[in-house]
Amino acid sequence: MATPKIVSALAPSAFPDLPVIPGVSLAGGAVGIRYKKRSDVMLAVLDEGSSVAGCYTRSLTASAPVDWCKAAGAKGRVRAIVVNSGNANAFTGSAGVASVEREVAATAQLVGCKKHEVFVASTGVIGEPLADDKIVAGLPALLKAVKPTGWKAAAEAIMTTDTFAKGATATALIDGVPVTINGFAKGSGMIAPDMATMLAFVFTDAAISADVLQHELTRATDRSFNCITVDSDTSTSDTLILSATNKAAHRPIKDKKDARVKAFRRALEAVLTDLAIQVVKDGEGAEKFITIRVTGAATSKAARRIGLAIANSPLVKTAIAGEDANWGRIVMAVGKSGEKADRDRLMIKIGGVTVAANGQRVDGFDETPVAAHIKTRDIAIEVDVAIGKGDATVWTCDLTHRYLDINAGYRS
Repeated sequence: MATPKIVSALAPSAFPDLPVIPGVSLAGGAVGIRYKKRSDVMLAVLDEGSSVAGCYTRSLTASAPVDWCKAAGAKGRVRAIVVNSGNANAFTGSAGVASVEREVAATAQLVGCKKHEVFVASTGVIGEPLADDKIVAGLPALLKAVKPTGWKAAAEAIMTTDTFAKGATATALIDGVPVTINGFAKGSGMIAPDMATMLAFVFTDAAISADVLQHELTRATDRSFNCITVDSDTSTSDTLILSATNKAAHRPIKDKKDARVKAFRRALEAVLTDLAIQVVKDGEGAEKFITIRVTGAATSKAARRIGLAIANSPLVKTAIAGEDANWGRIVMAVGKSGEKADRDRLMIKIGGVTVAANGQRVDGFDETPVAAHIKTRDIAIEVDVAIGKGDATVWTCDLTHRYLDINAGYRS
């Protein structure tokens, strides 16, 4: 299937200008895995001494690349990352494992590193054997093409049904030294926590150990990618890799309790949240971006589950797509979440307008401003369940007929 020609109505105006990160070079290229006349393989090469962390799908039918990365990540070092689009190399049995091993061996030989320093990811159709011979044959040309400014080319190479490439950047000061964090991601459909179904690759020049990187990545992922949903479906291939080249001239951070990590934490969360929101804004067929804020829950986790119950409701999502201010569907979704909520104190706002309070519609409710808000691109829903102090924010999109069109014809 060719890249969709219709770009999301919620897309940013352009791919961001991602600065060079010392020790990182990237390239994208076409090897013909599935798509014609478009790039479908990305290669990132990192200098020796780079540390790595990862978060992966919790699917029990995880892909062969996910299994490889989980095992390789235990060593905490990375020199190369290879990613292909068009084929997920998932549910491919021993053949899928052999494909990964050949891809890793070829990359390690070319880059001059150990096999456990090579990470791989695949995205696309499930259940089809991966033509890894095409990837291996294309690696020498990709290695020659890598450059410190190759961010956009790499981001474009990992797209499937995405309508735009997704990138983000942020900076932090550690010991007065500027540290950069760049990232890019793909994701459009099959998006749901845990790990929101997508691929994302984040790089920094910060001098941080693999253990600290993993701690910070897990925390930031839980507050970003684990708070988005498009269609409630979790992928076999979710992969988020964070690499640090350790090139920045600050004293290395080796302890997760080091106070200096806070600045890095803020910047990392900013990058991951930016990417996560872009994934939602590229939700298959999306016309509206929806922010759901839940307060008053028993715990923050309970608040997120309530938020996701609202965000994943086809009735809520189609009402918003149809620009129908049917807030009763939000009440329904809160009730089905399985989390505690005080029905007789429940409060709901849409676009800042209170539509329900104390468990019923507000007196003299005028739907006019709410209906006007529902017609905009950015929809805000607030819910207070009046139980405790737990709160969470969840991001999603509407559900349109184009979602059906895209997925019904995905393999054609």
